[in-house]
Amino acid sequence: MTSEQDFGTAIDPSYGGETEKQTLSVWALTALVVGSMVGAGIFTLPSAFGRATGVVGGLIAWAIAGVGMLMLAFVFQNLAQRKPELDSGVFIYAKAGFGNYLGFLAALAFWSGTCVGNVSYFVLISSTLGAFFPIFGDGNTVQAIIVSSVIIWLFHTMIMRGVQTAAGLNTIVTIAKIVPILVFIFVLLFAFNPDVFMANLLGGQGYNESIWSQVRSTMLVTVFVFIGIEGASIYSRYAEKRSDVGLATVLGFVGVLCLLVLVTMLPFGLMPRAELAELRNPSMAGALEAVVGRWGSIFVSVGLLISVLGAFLAWTLFAAEVPFMAAKSNLMPNFLNHENAQKVPSRSLWMTNIVVQGFLIVTLFAQNAFDLALELTSAMSLIPYLLVAAFALKLTLTRETYEINSRSRTTEMIISLIATAYAILMLVAGGLDKLLLAALILAPGTALFFLARREQGLRVFGFWELVVFTVTVIAALTALYGLMTGLIAI
Repeated sequence: MTSEQDFGTAIDPSYGGETEKQTLSVWALTALVVGSMVGAGIFTLPSAFGRATGVVGGLIAWAIAGVGMLMLAFVFQNLAQRKPELDSGVFIYAKAGFGNYLGFLAALAFWSGTCVGNVSYFVLISSTLGAFFPIFGDGNTVQAIIVSSVIIWLFHTMIMRGVQTAAGLNTIVTIAKIVPILVFIFVLLFAFNPDVFMANLLGGQGYNESIWSQVRSTMLVTVFVFIGIEGASIYSRYAEKRSDVGLATVLGFVGVLCLLVLVTMLPFGLMPRAELAELRNPSMAGALEAVVGRWGSIFVSVGLLISVLGAFLAWTLFAAEVPFMAAKSNLMPNFLNHENAQKVPSRSLWMTNIVVQGFLIVTLFAQNAFDLALELTSAMSLIPYLLVAAFALKLTLTRETYEINSRSRTTEMIISLIATAYAILMLVAGGLDKLLLAALILAPGTALFFLARREQGLRVFGFWELVVFTVTVIAALTALYGLMTGLIAI
């Protein structure tokens, strides 16, 4: 993983135990963005798109995701320059724009989404092993849960001791991630069959889904693979220059988008869409095996295992940082604002991995554990994305920070409006059931906000905050009823 070494440096003083604060160059921040986005998701794209869409629907989906996420990248860039004092991560924008409770919900949603995303890593690891050792199945067998649990707590112990990363690990993970992807693209370029590609344009023979239905089915998948676009913003306080944050976000985004489009479109020139849909995860391994033989599957699988373990390390650090910084911002209880002797936010880390363990156990009861984790992670992450975009839009409407030089106000208003509309569209397209499941996490999680406000001797909710909380509770109860009656399936 490209960003692990940068990640360990950036975390000081929260993690690394360094005696002085270090800064990150624009290229280090770009690596953080790329490393955050290129993780497990890209290895599963051939079958994910094969199940959902043909070539035309896939290209439309990437066009929508590309424009929407690029606008969101510009939003992060603009906010980093206009609000340089807000440097605690994505949730701080929600707090500044819409009050403490929505700031808390943004932090909780981002943290919860990261925890669920970490579960998807373990499901994918076990599913990869399942191709060679059947006891692991599709990643949600008892044996898979046991092995995954052991890995979680081994990493937990390592991080608690202050050993977050090493240059050697960073190099290995970077190679393991990038080389299989580049080899996959190179091989499929030579194996590309235009006739097969054209036959897959609308999904192939007998596929009767409308284009919009095809596009909609890919929406949360495209969001999932872009999660991490806020990577530079999370550690913006360590940037050498504030302008580097936005530049790194955009550079990382463009590079990753090119990889994603190639990885999803080239397999349509290899085999019929219906066959792509049947590939087990990681489907990139199966697609490469179809061209070069068994060694292709082994090659991609080994690379994925190393890459995903590195990604889990980085995202565990990401996840533990969020409650720690939220506690510093008085949005979560003060007990989370704690570091051990190795400068690790130990209580936040404990809470994170206990929740990951709980979600992992839930996958035993999920019909398709990886898809559930992917879609729920996307839905949870869209909540802070929406609030960030809405905050940027609010600044342009109220003219805050535009008092002196307002020449860019109209352009930035359009950018933030598109980013806001995109986040809403993704939430709607993803389905009401995912929002209800998100509420099932956010409603009880509000107990942390209650504790924080009581500690500070402050009223828990204002009027509109109480309205938001009430809606969240109703949605959570609806989700619970849906799960009990089978109306919502996991």
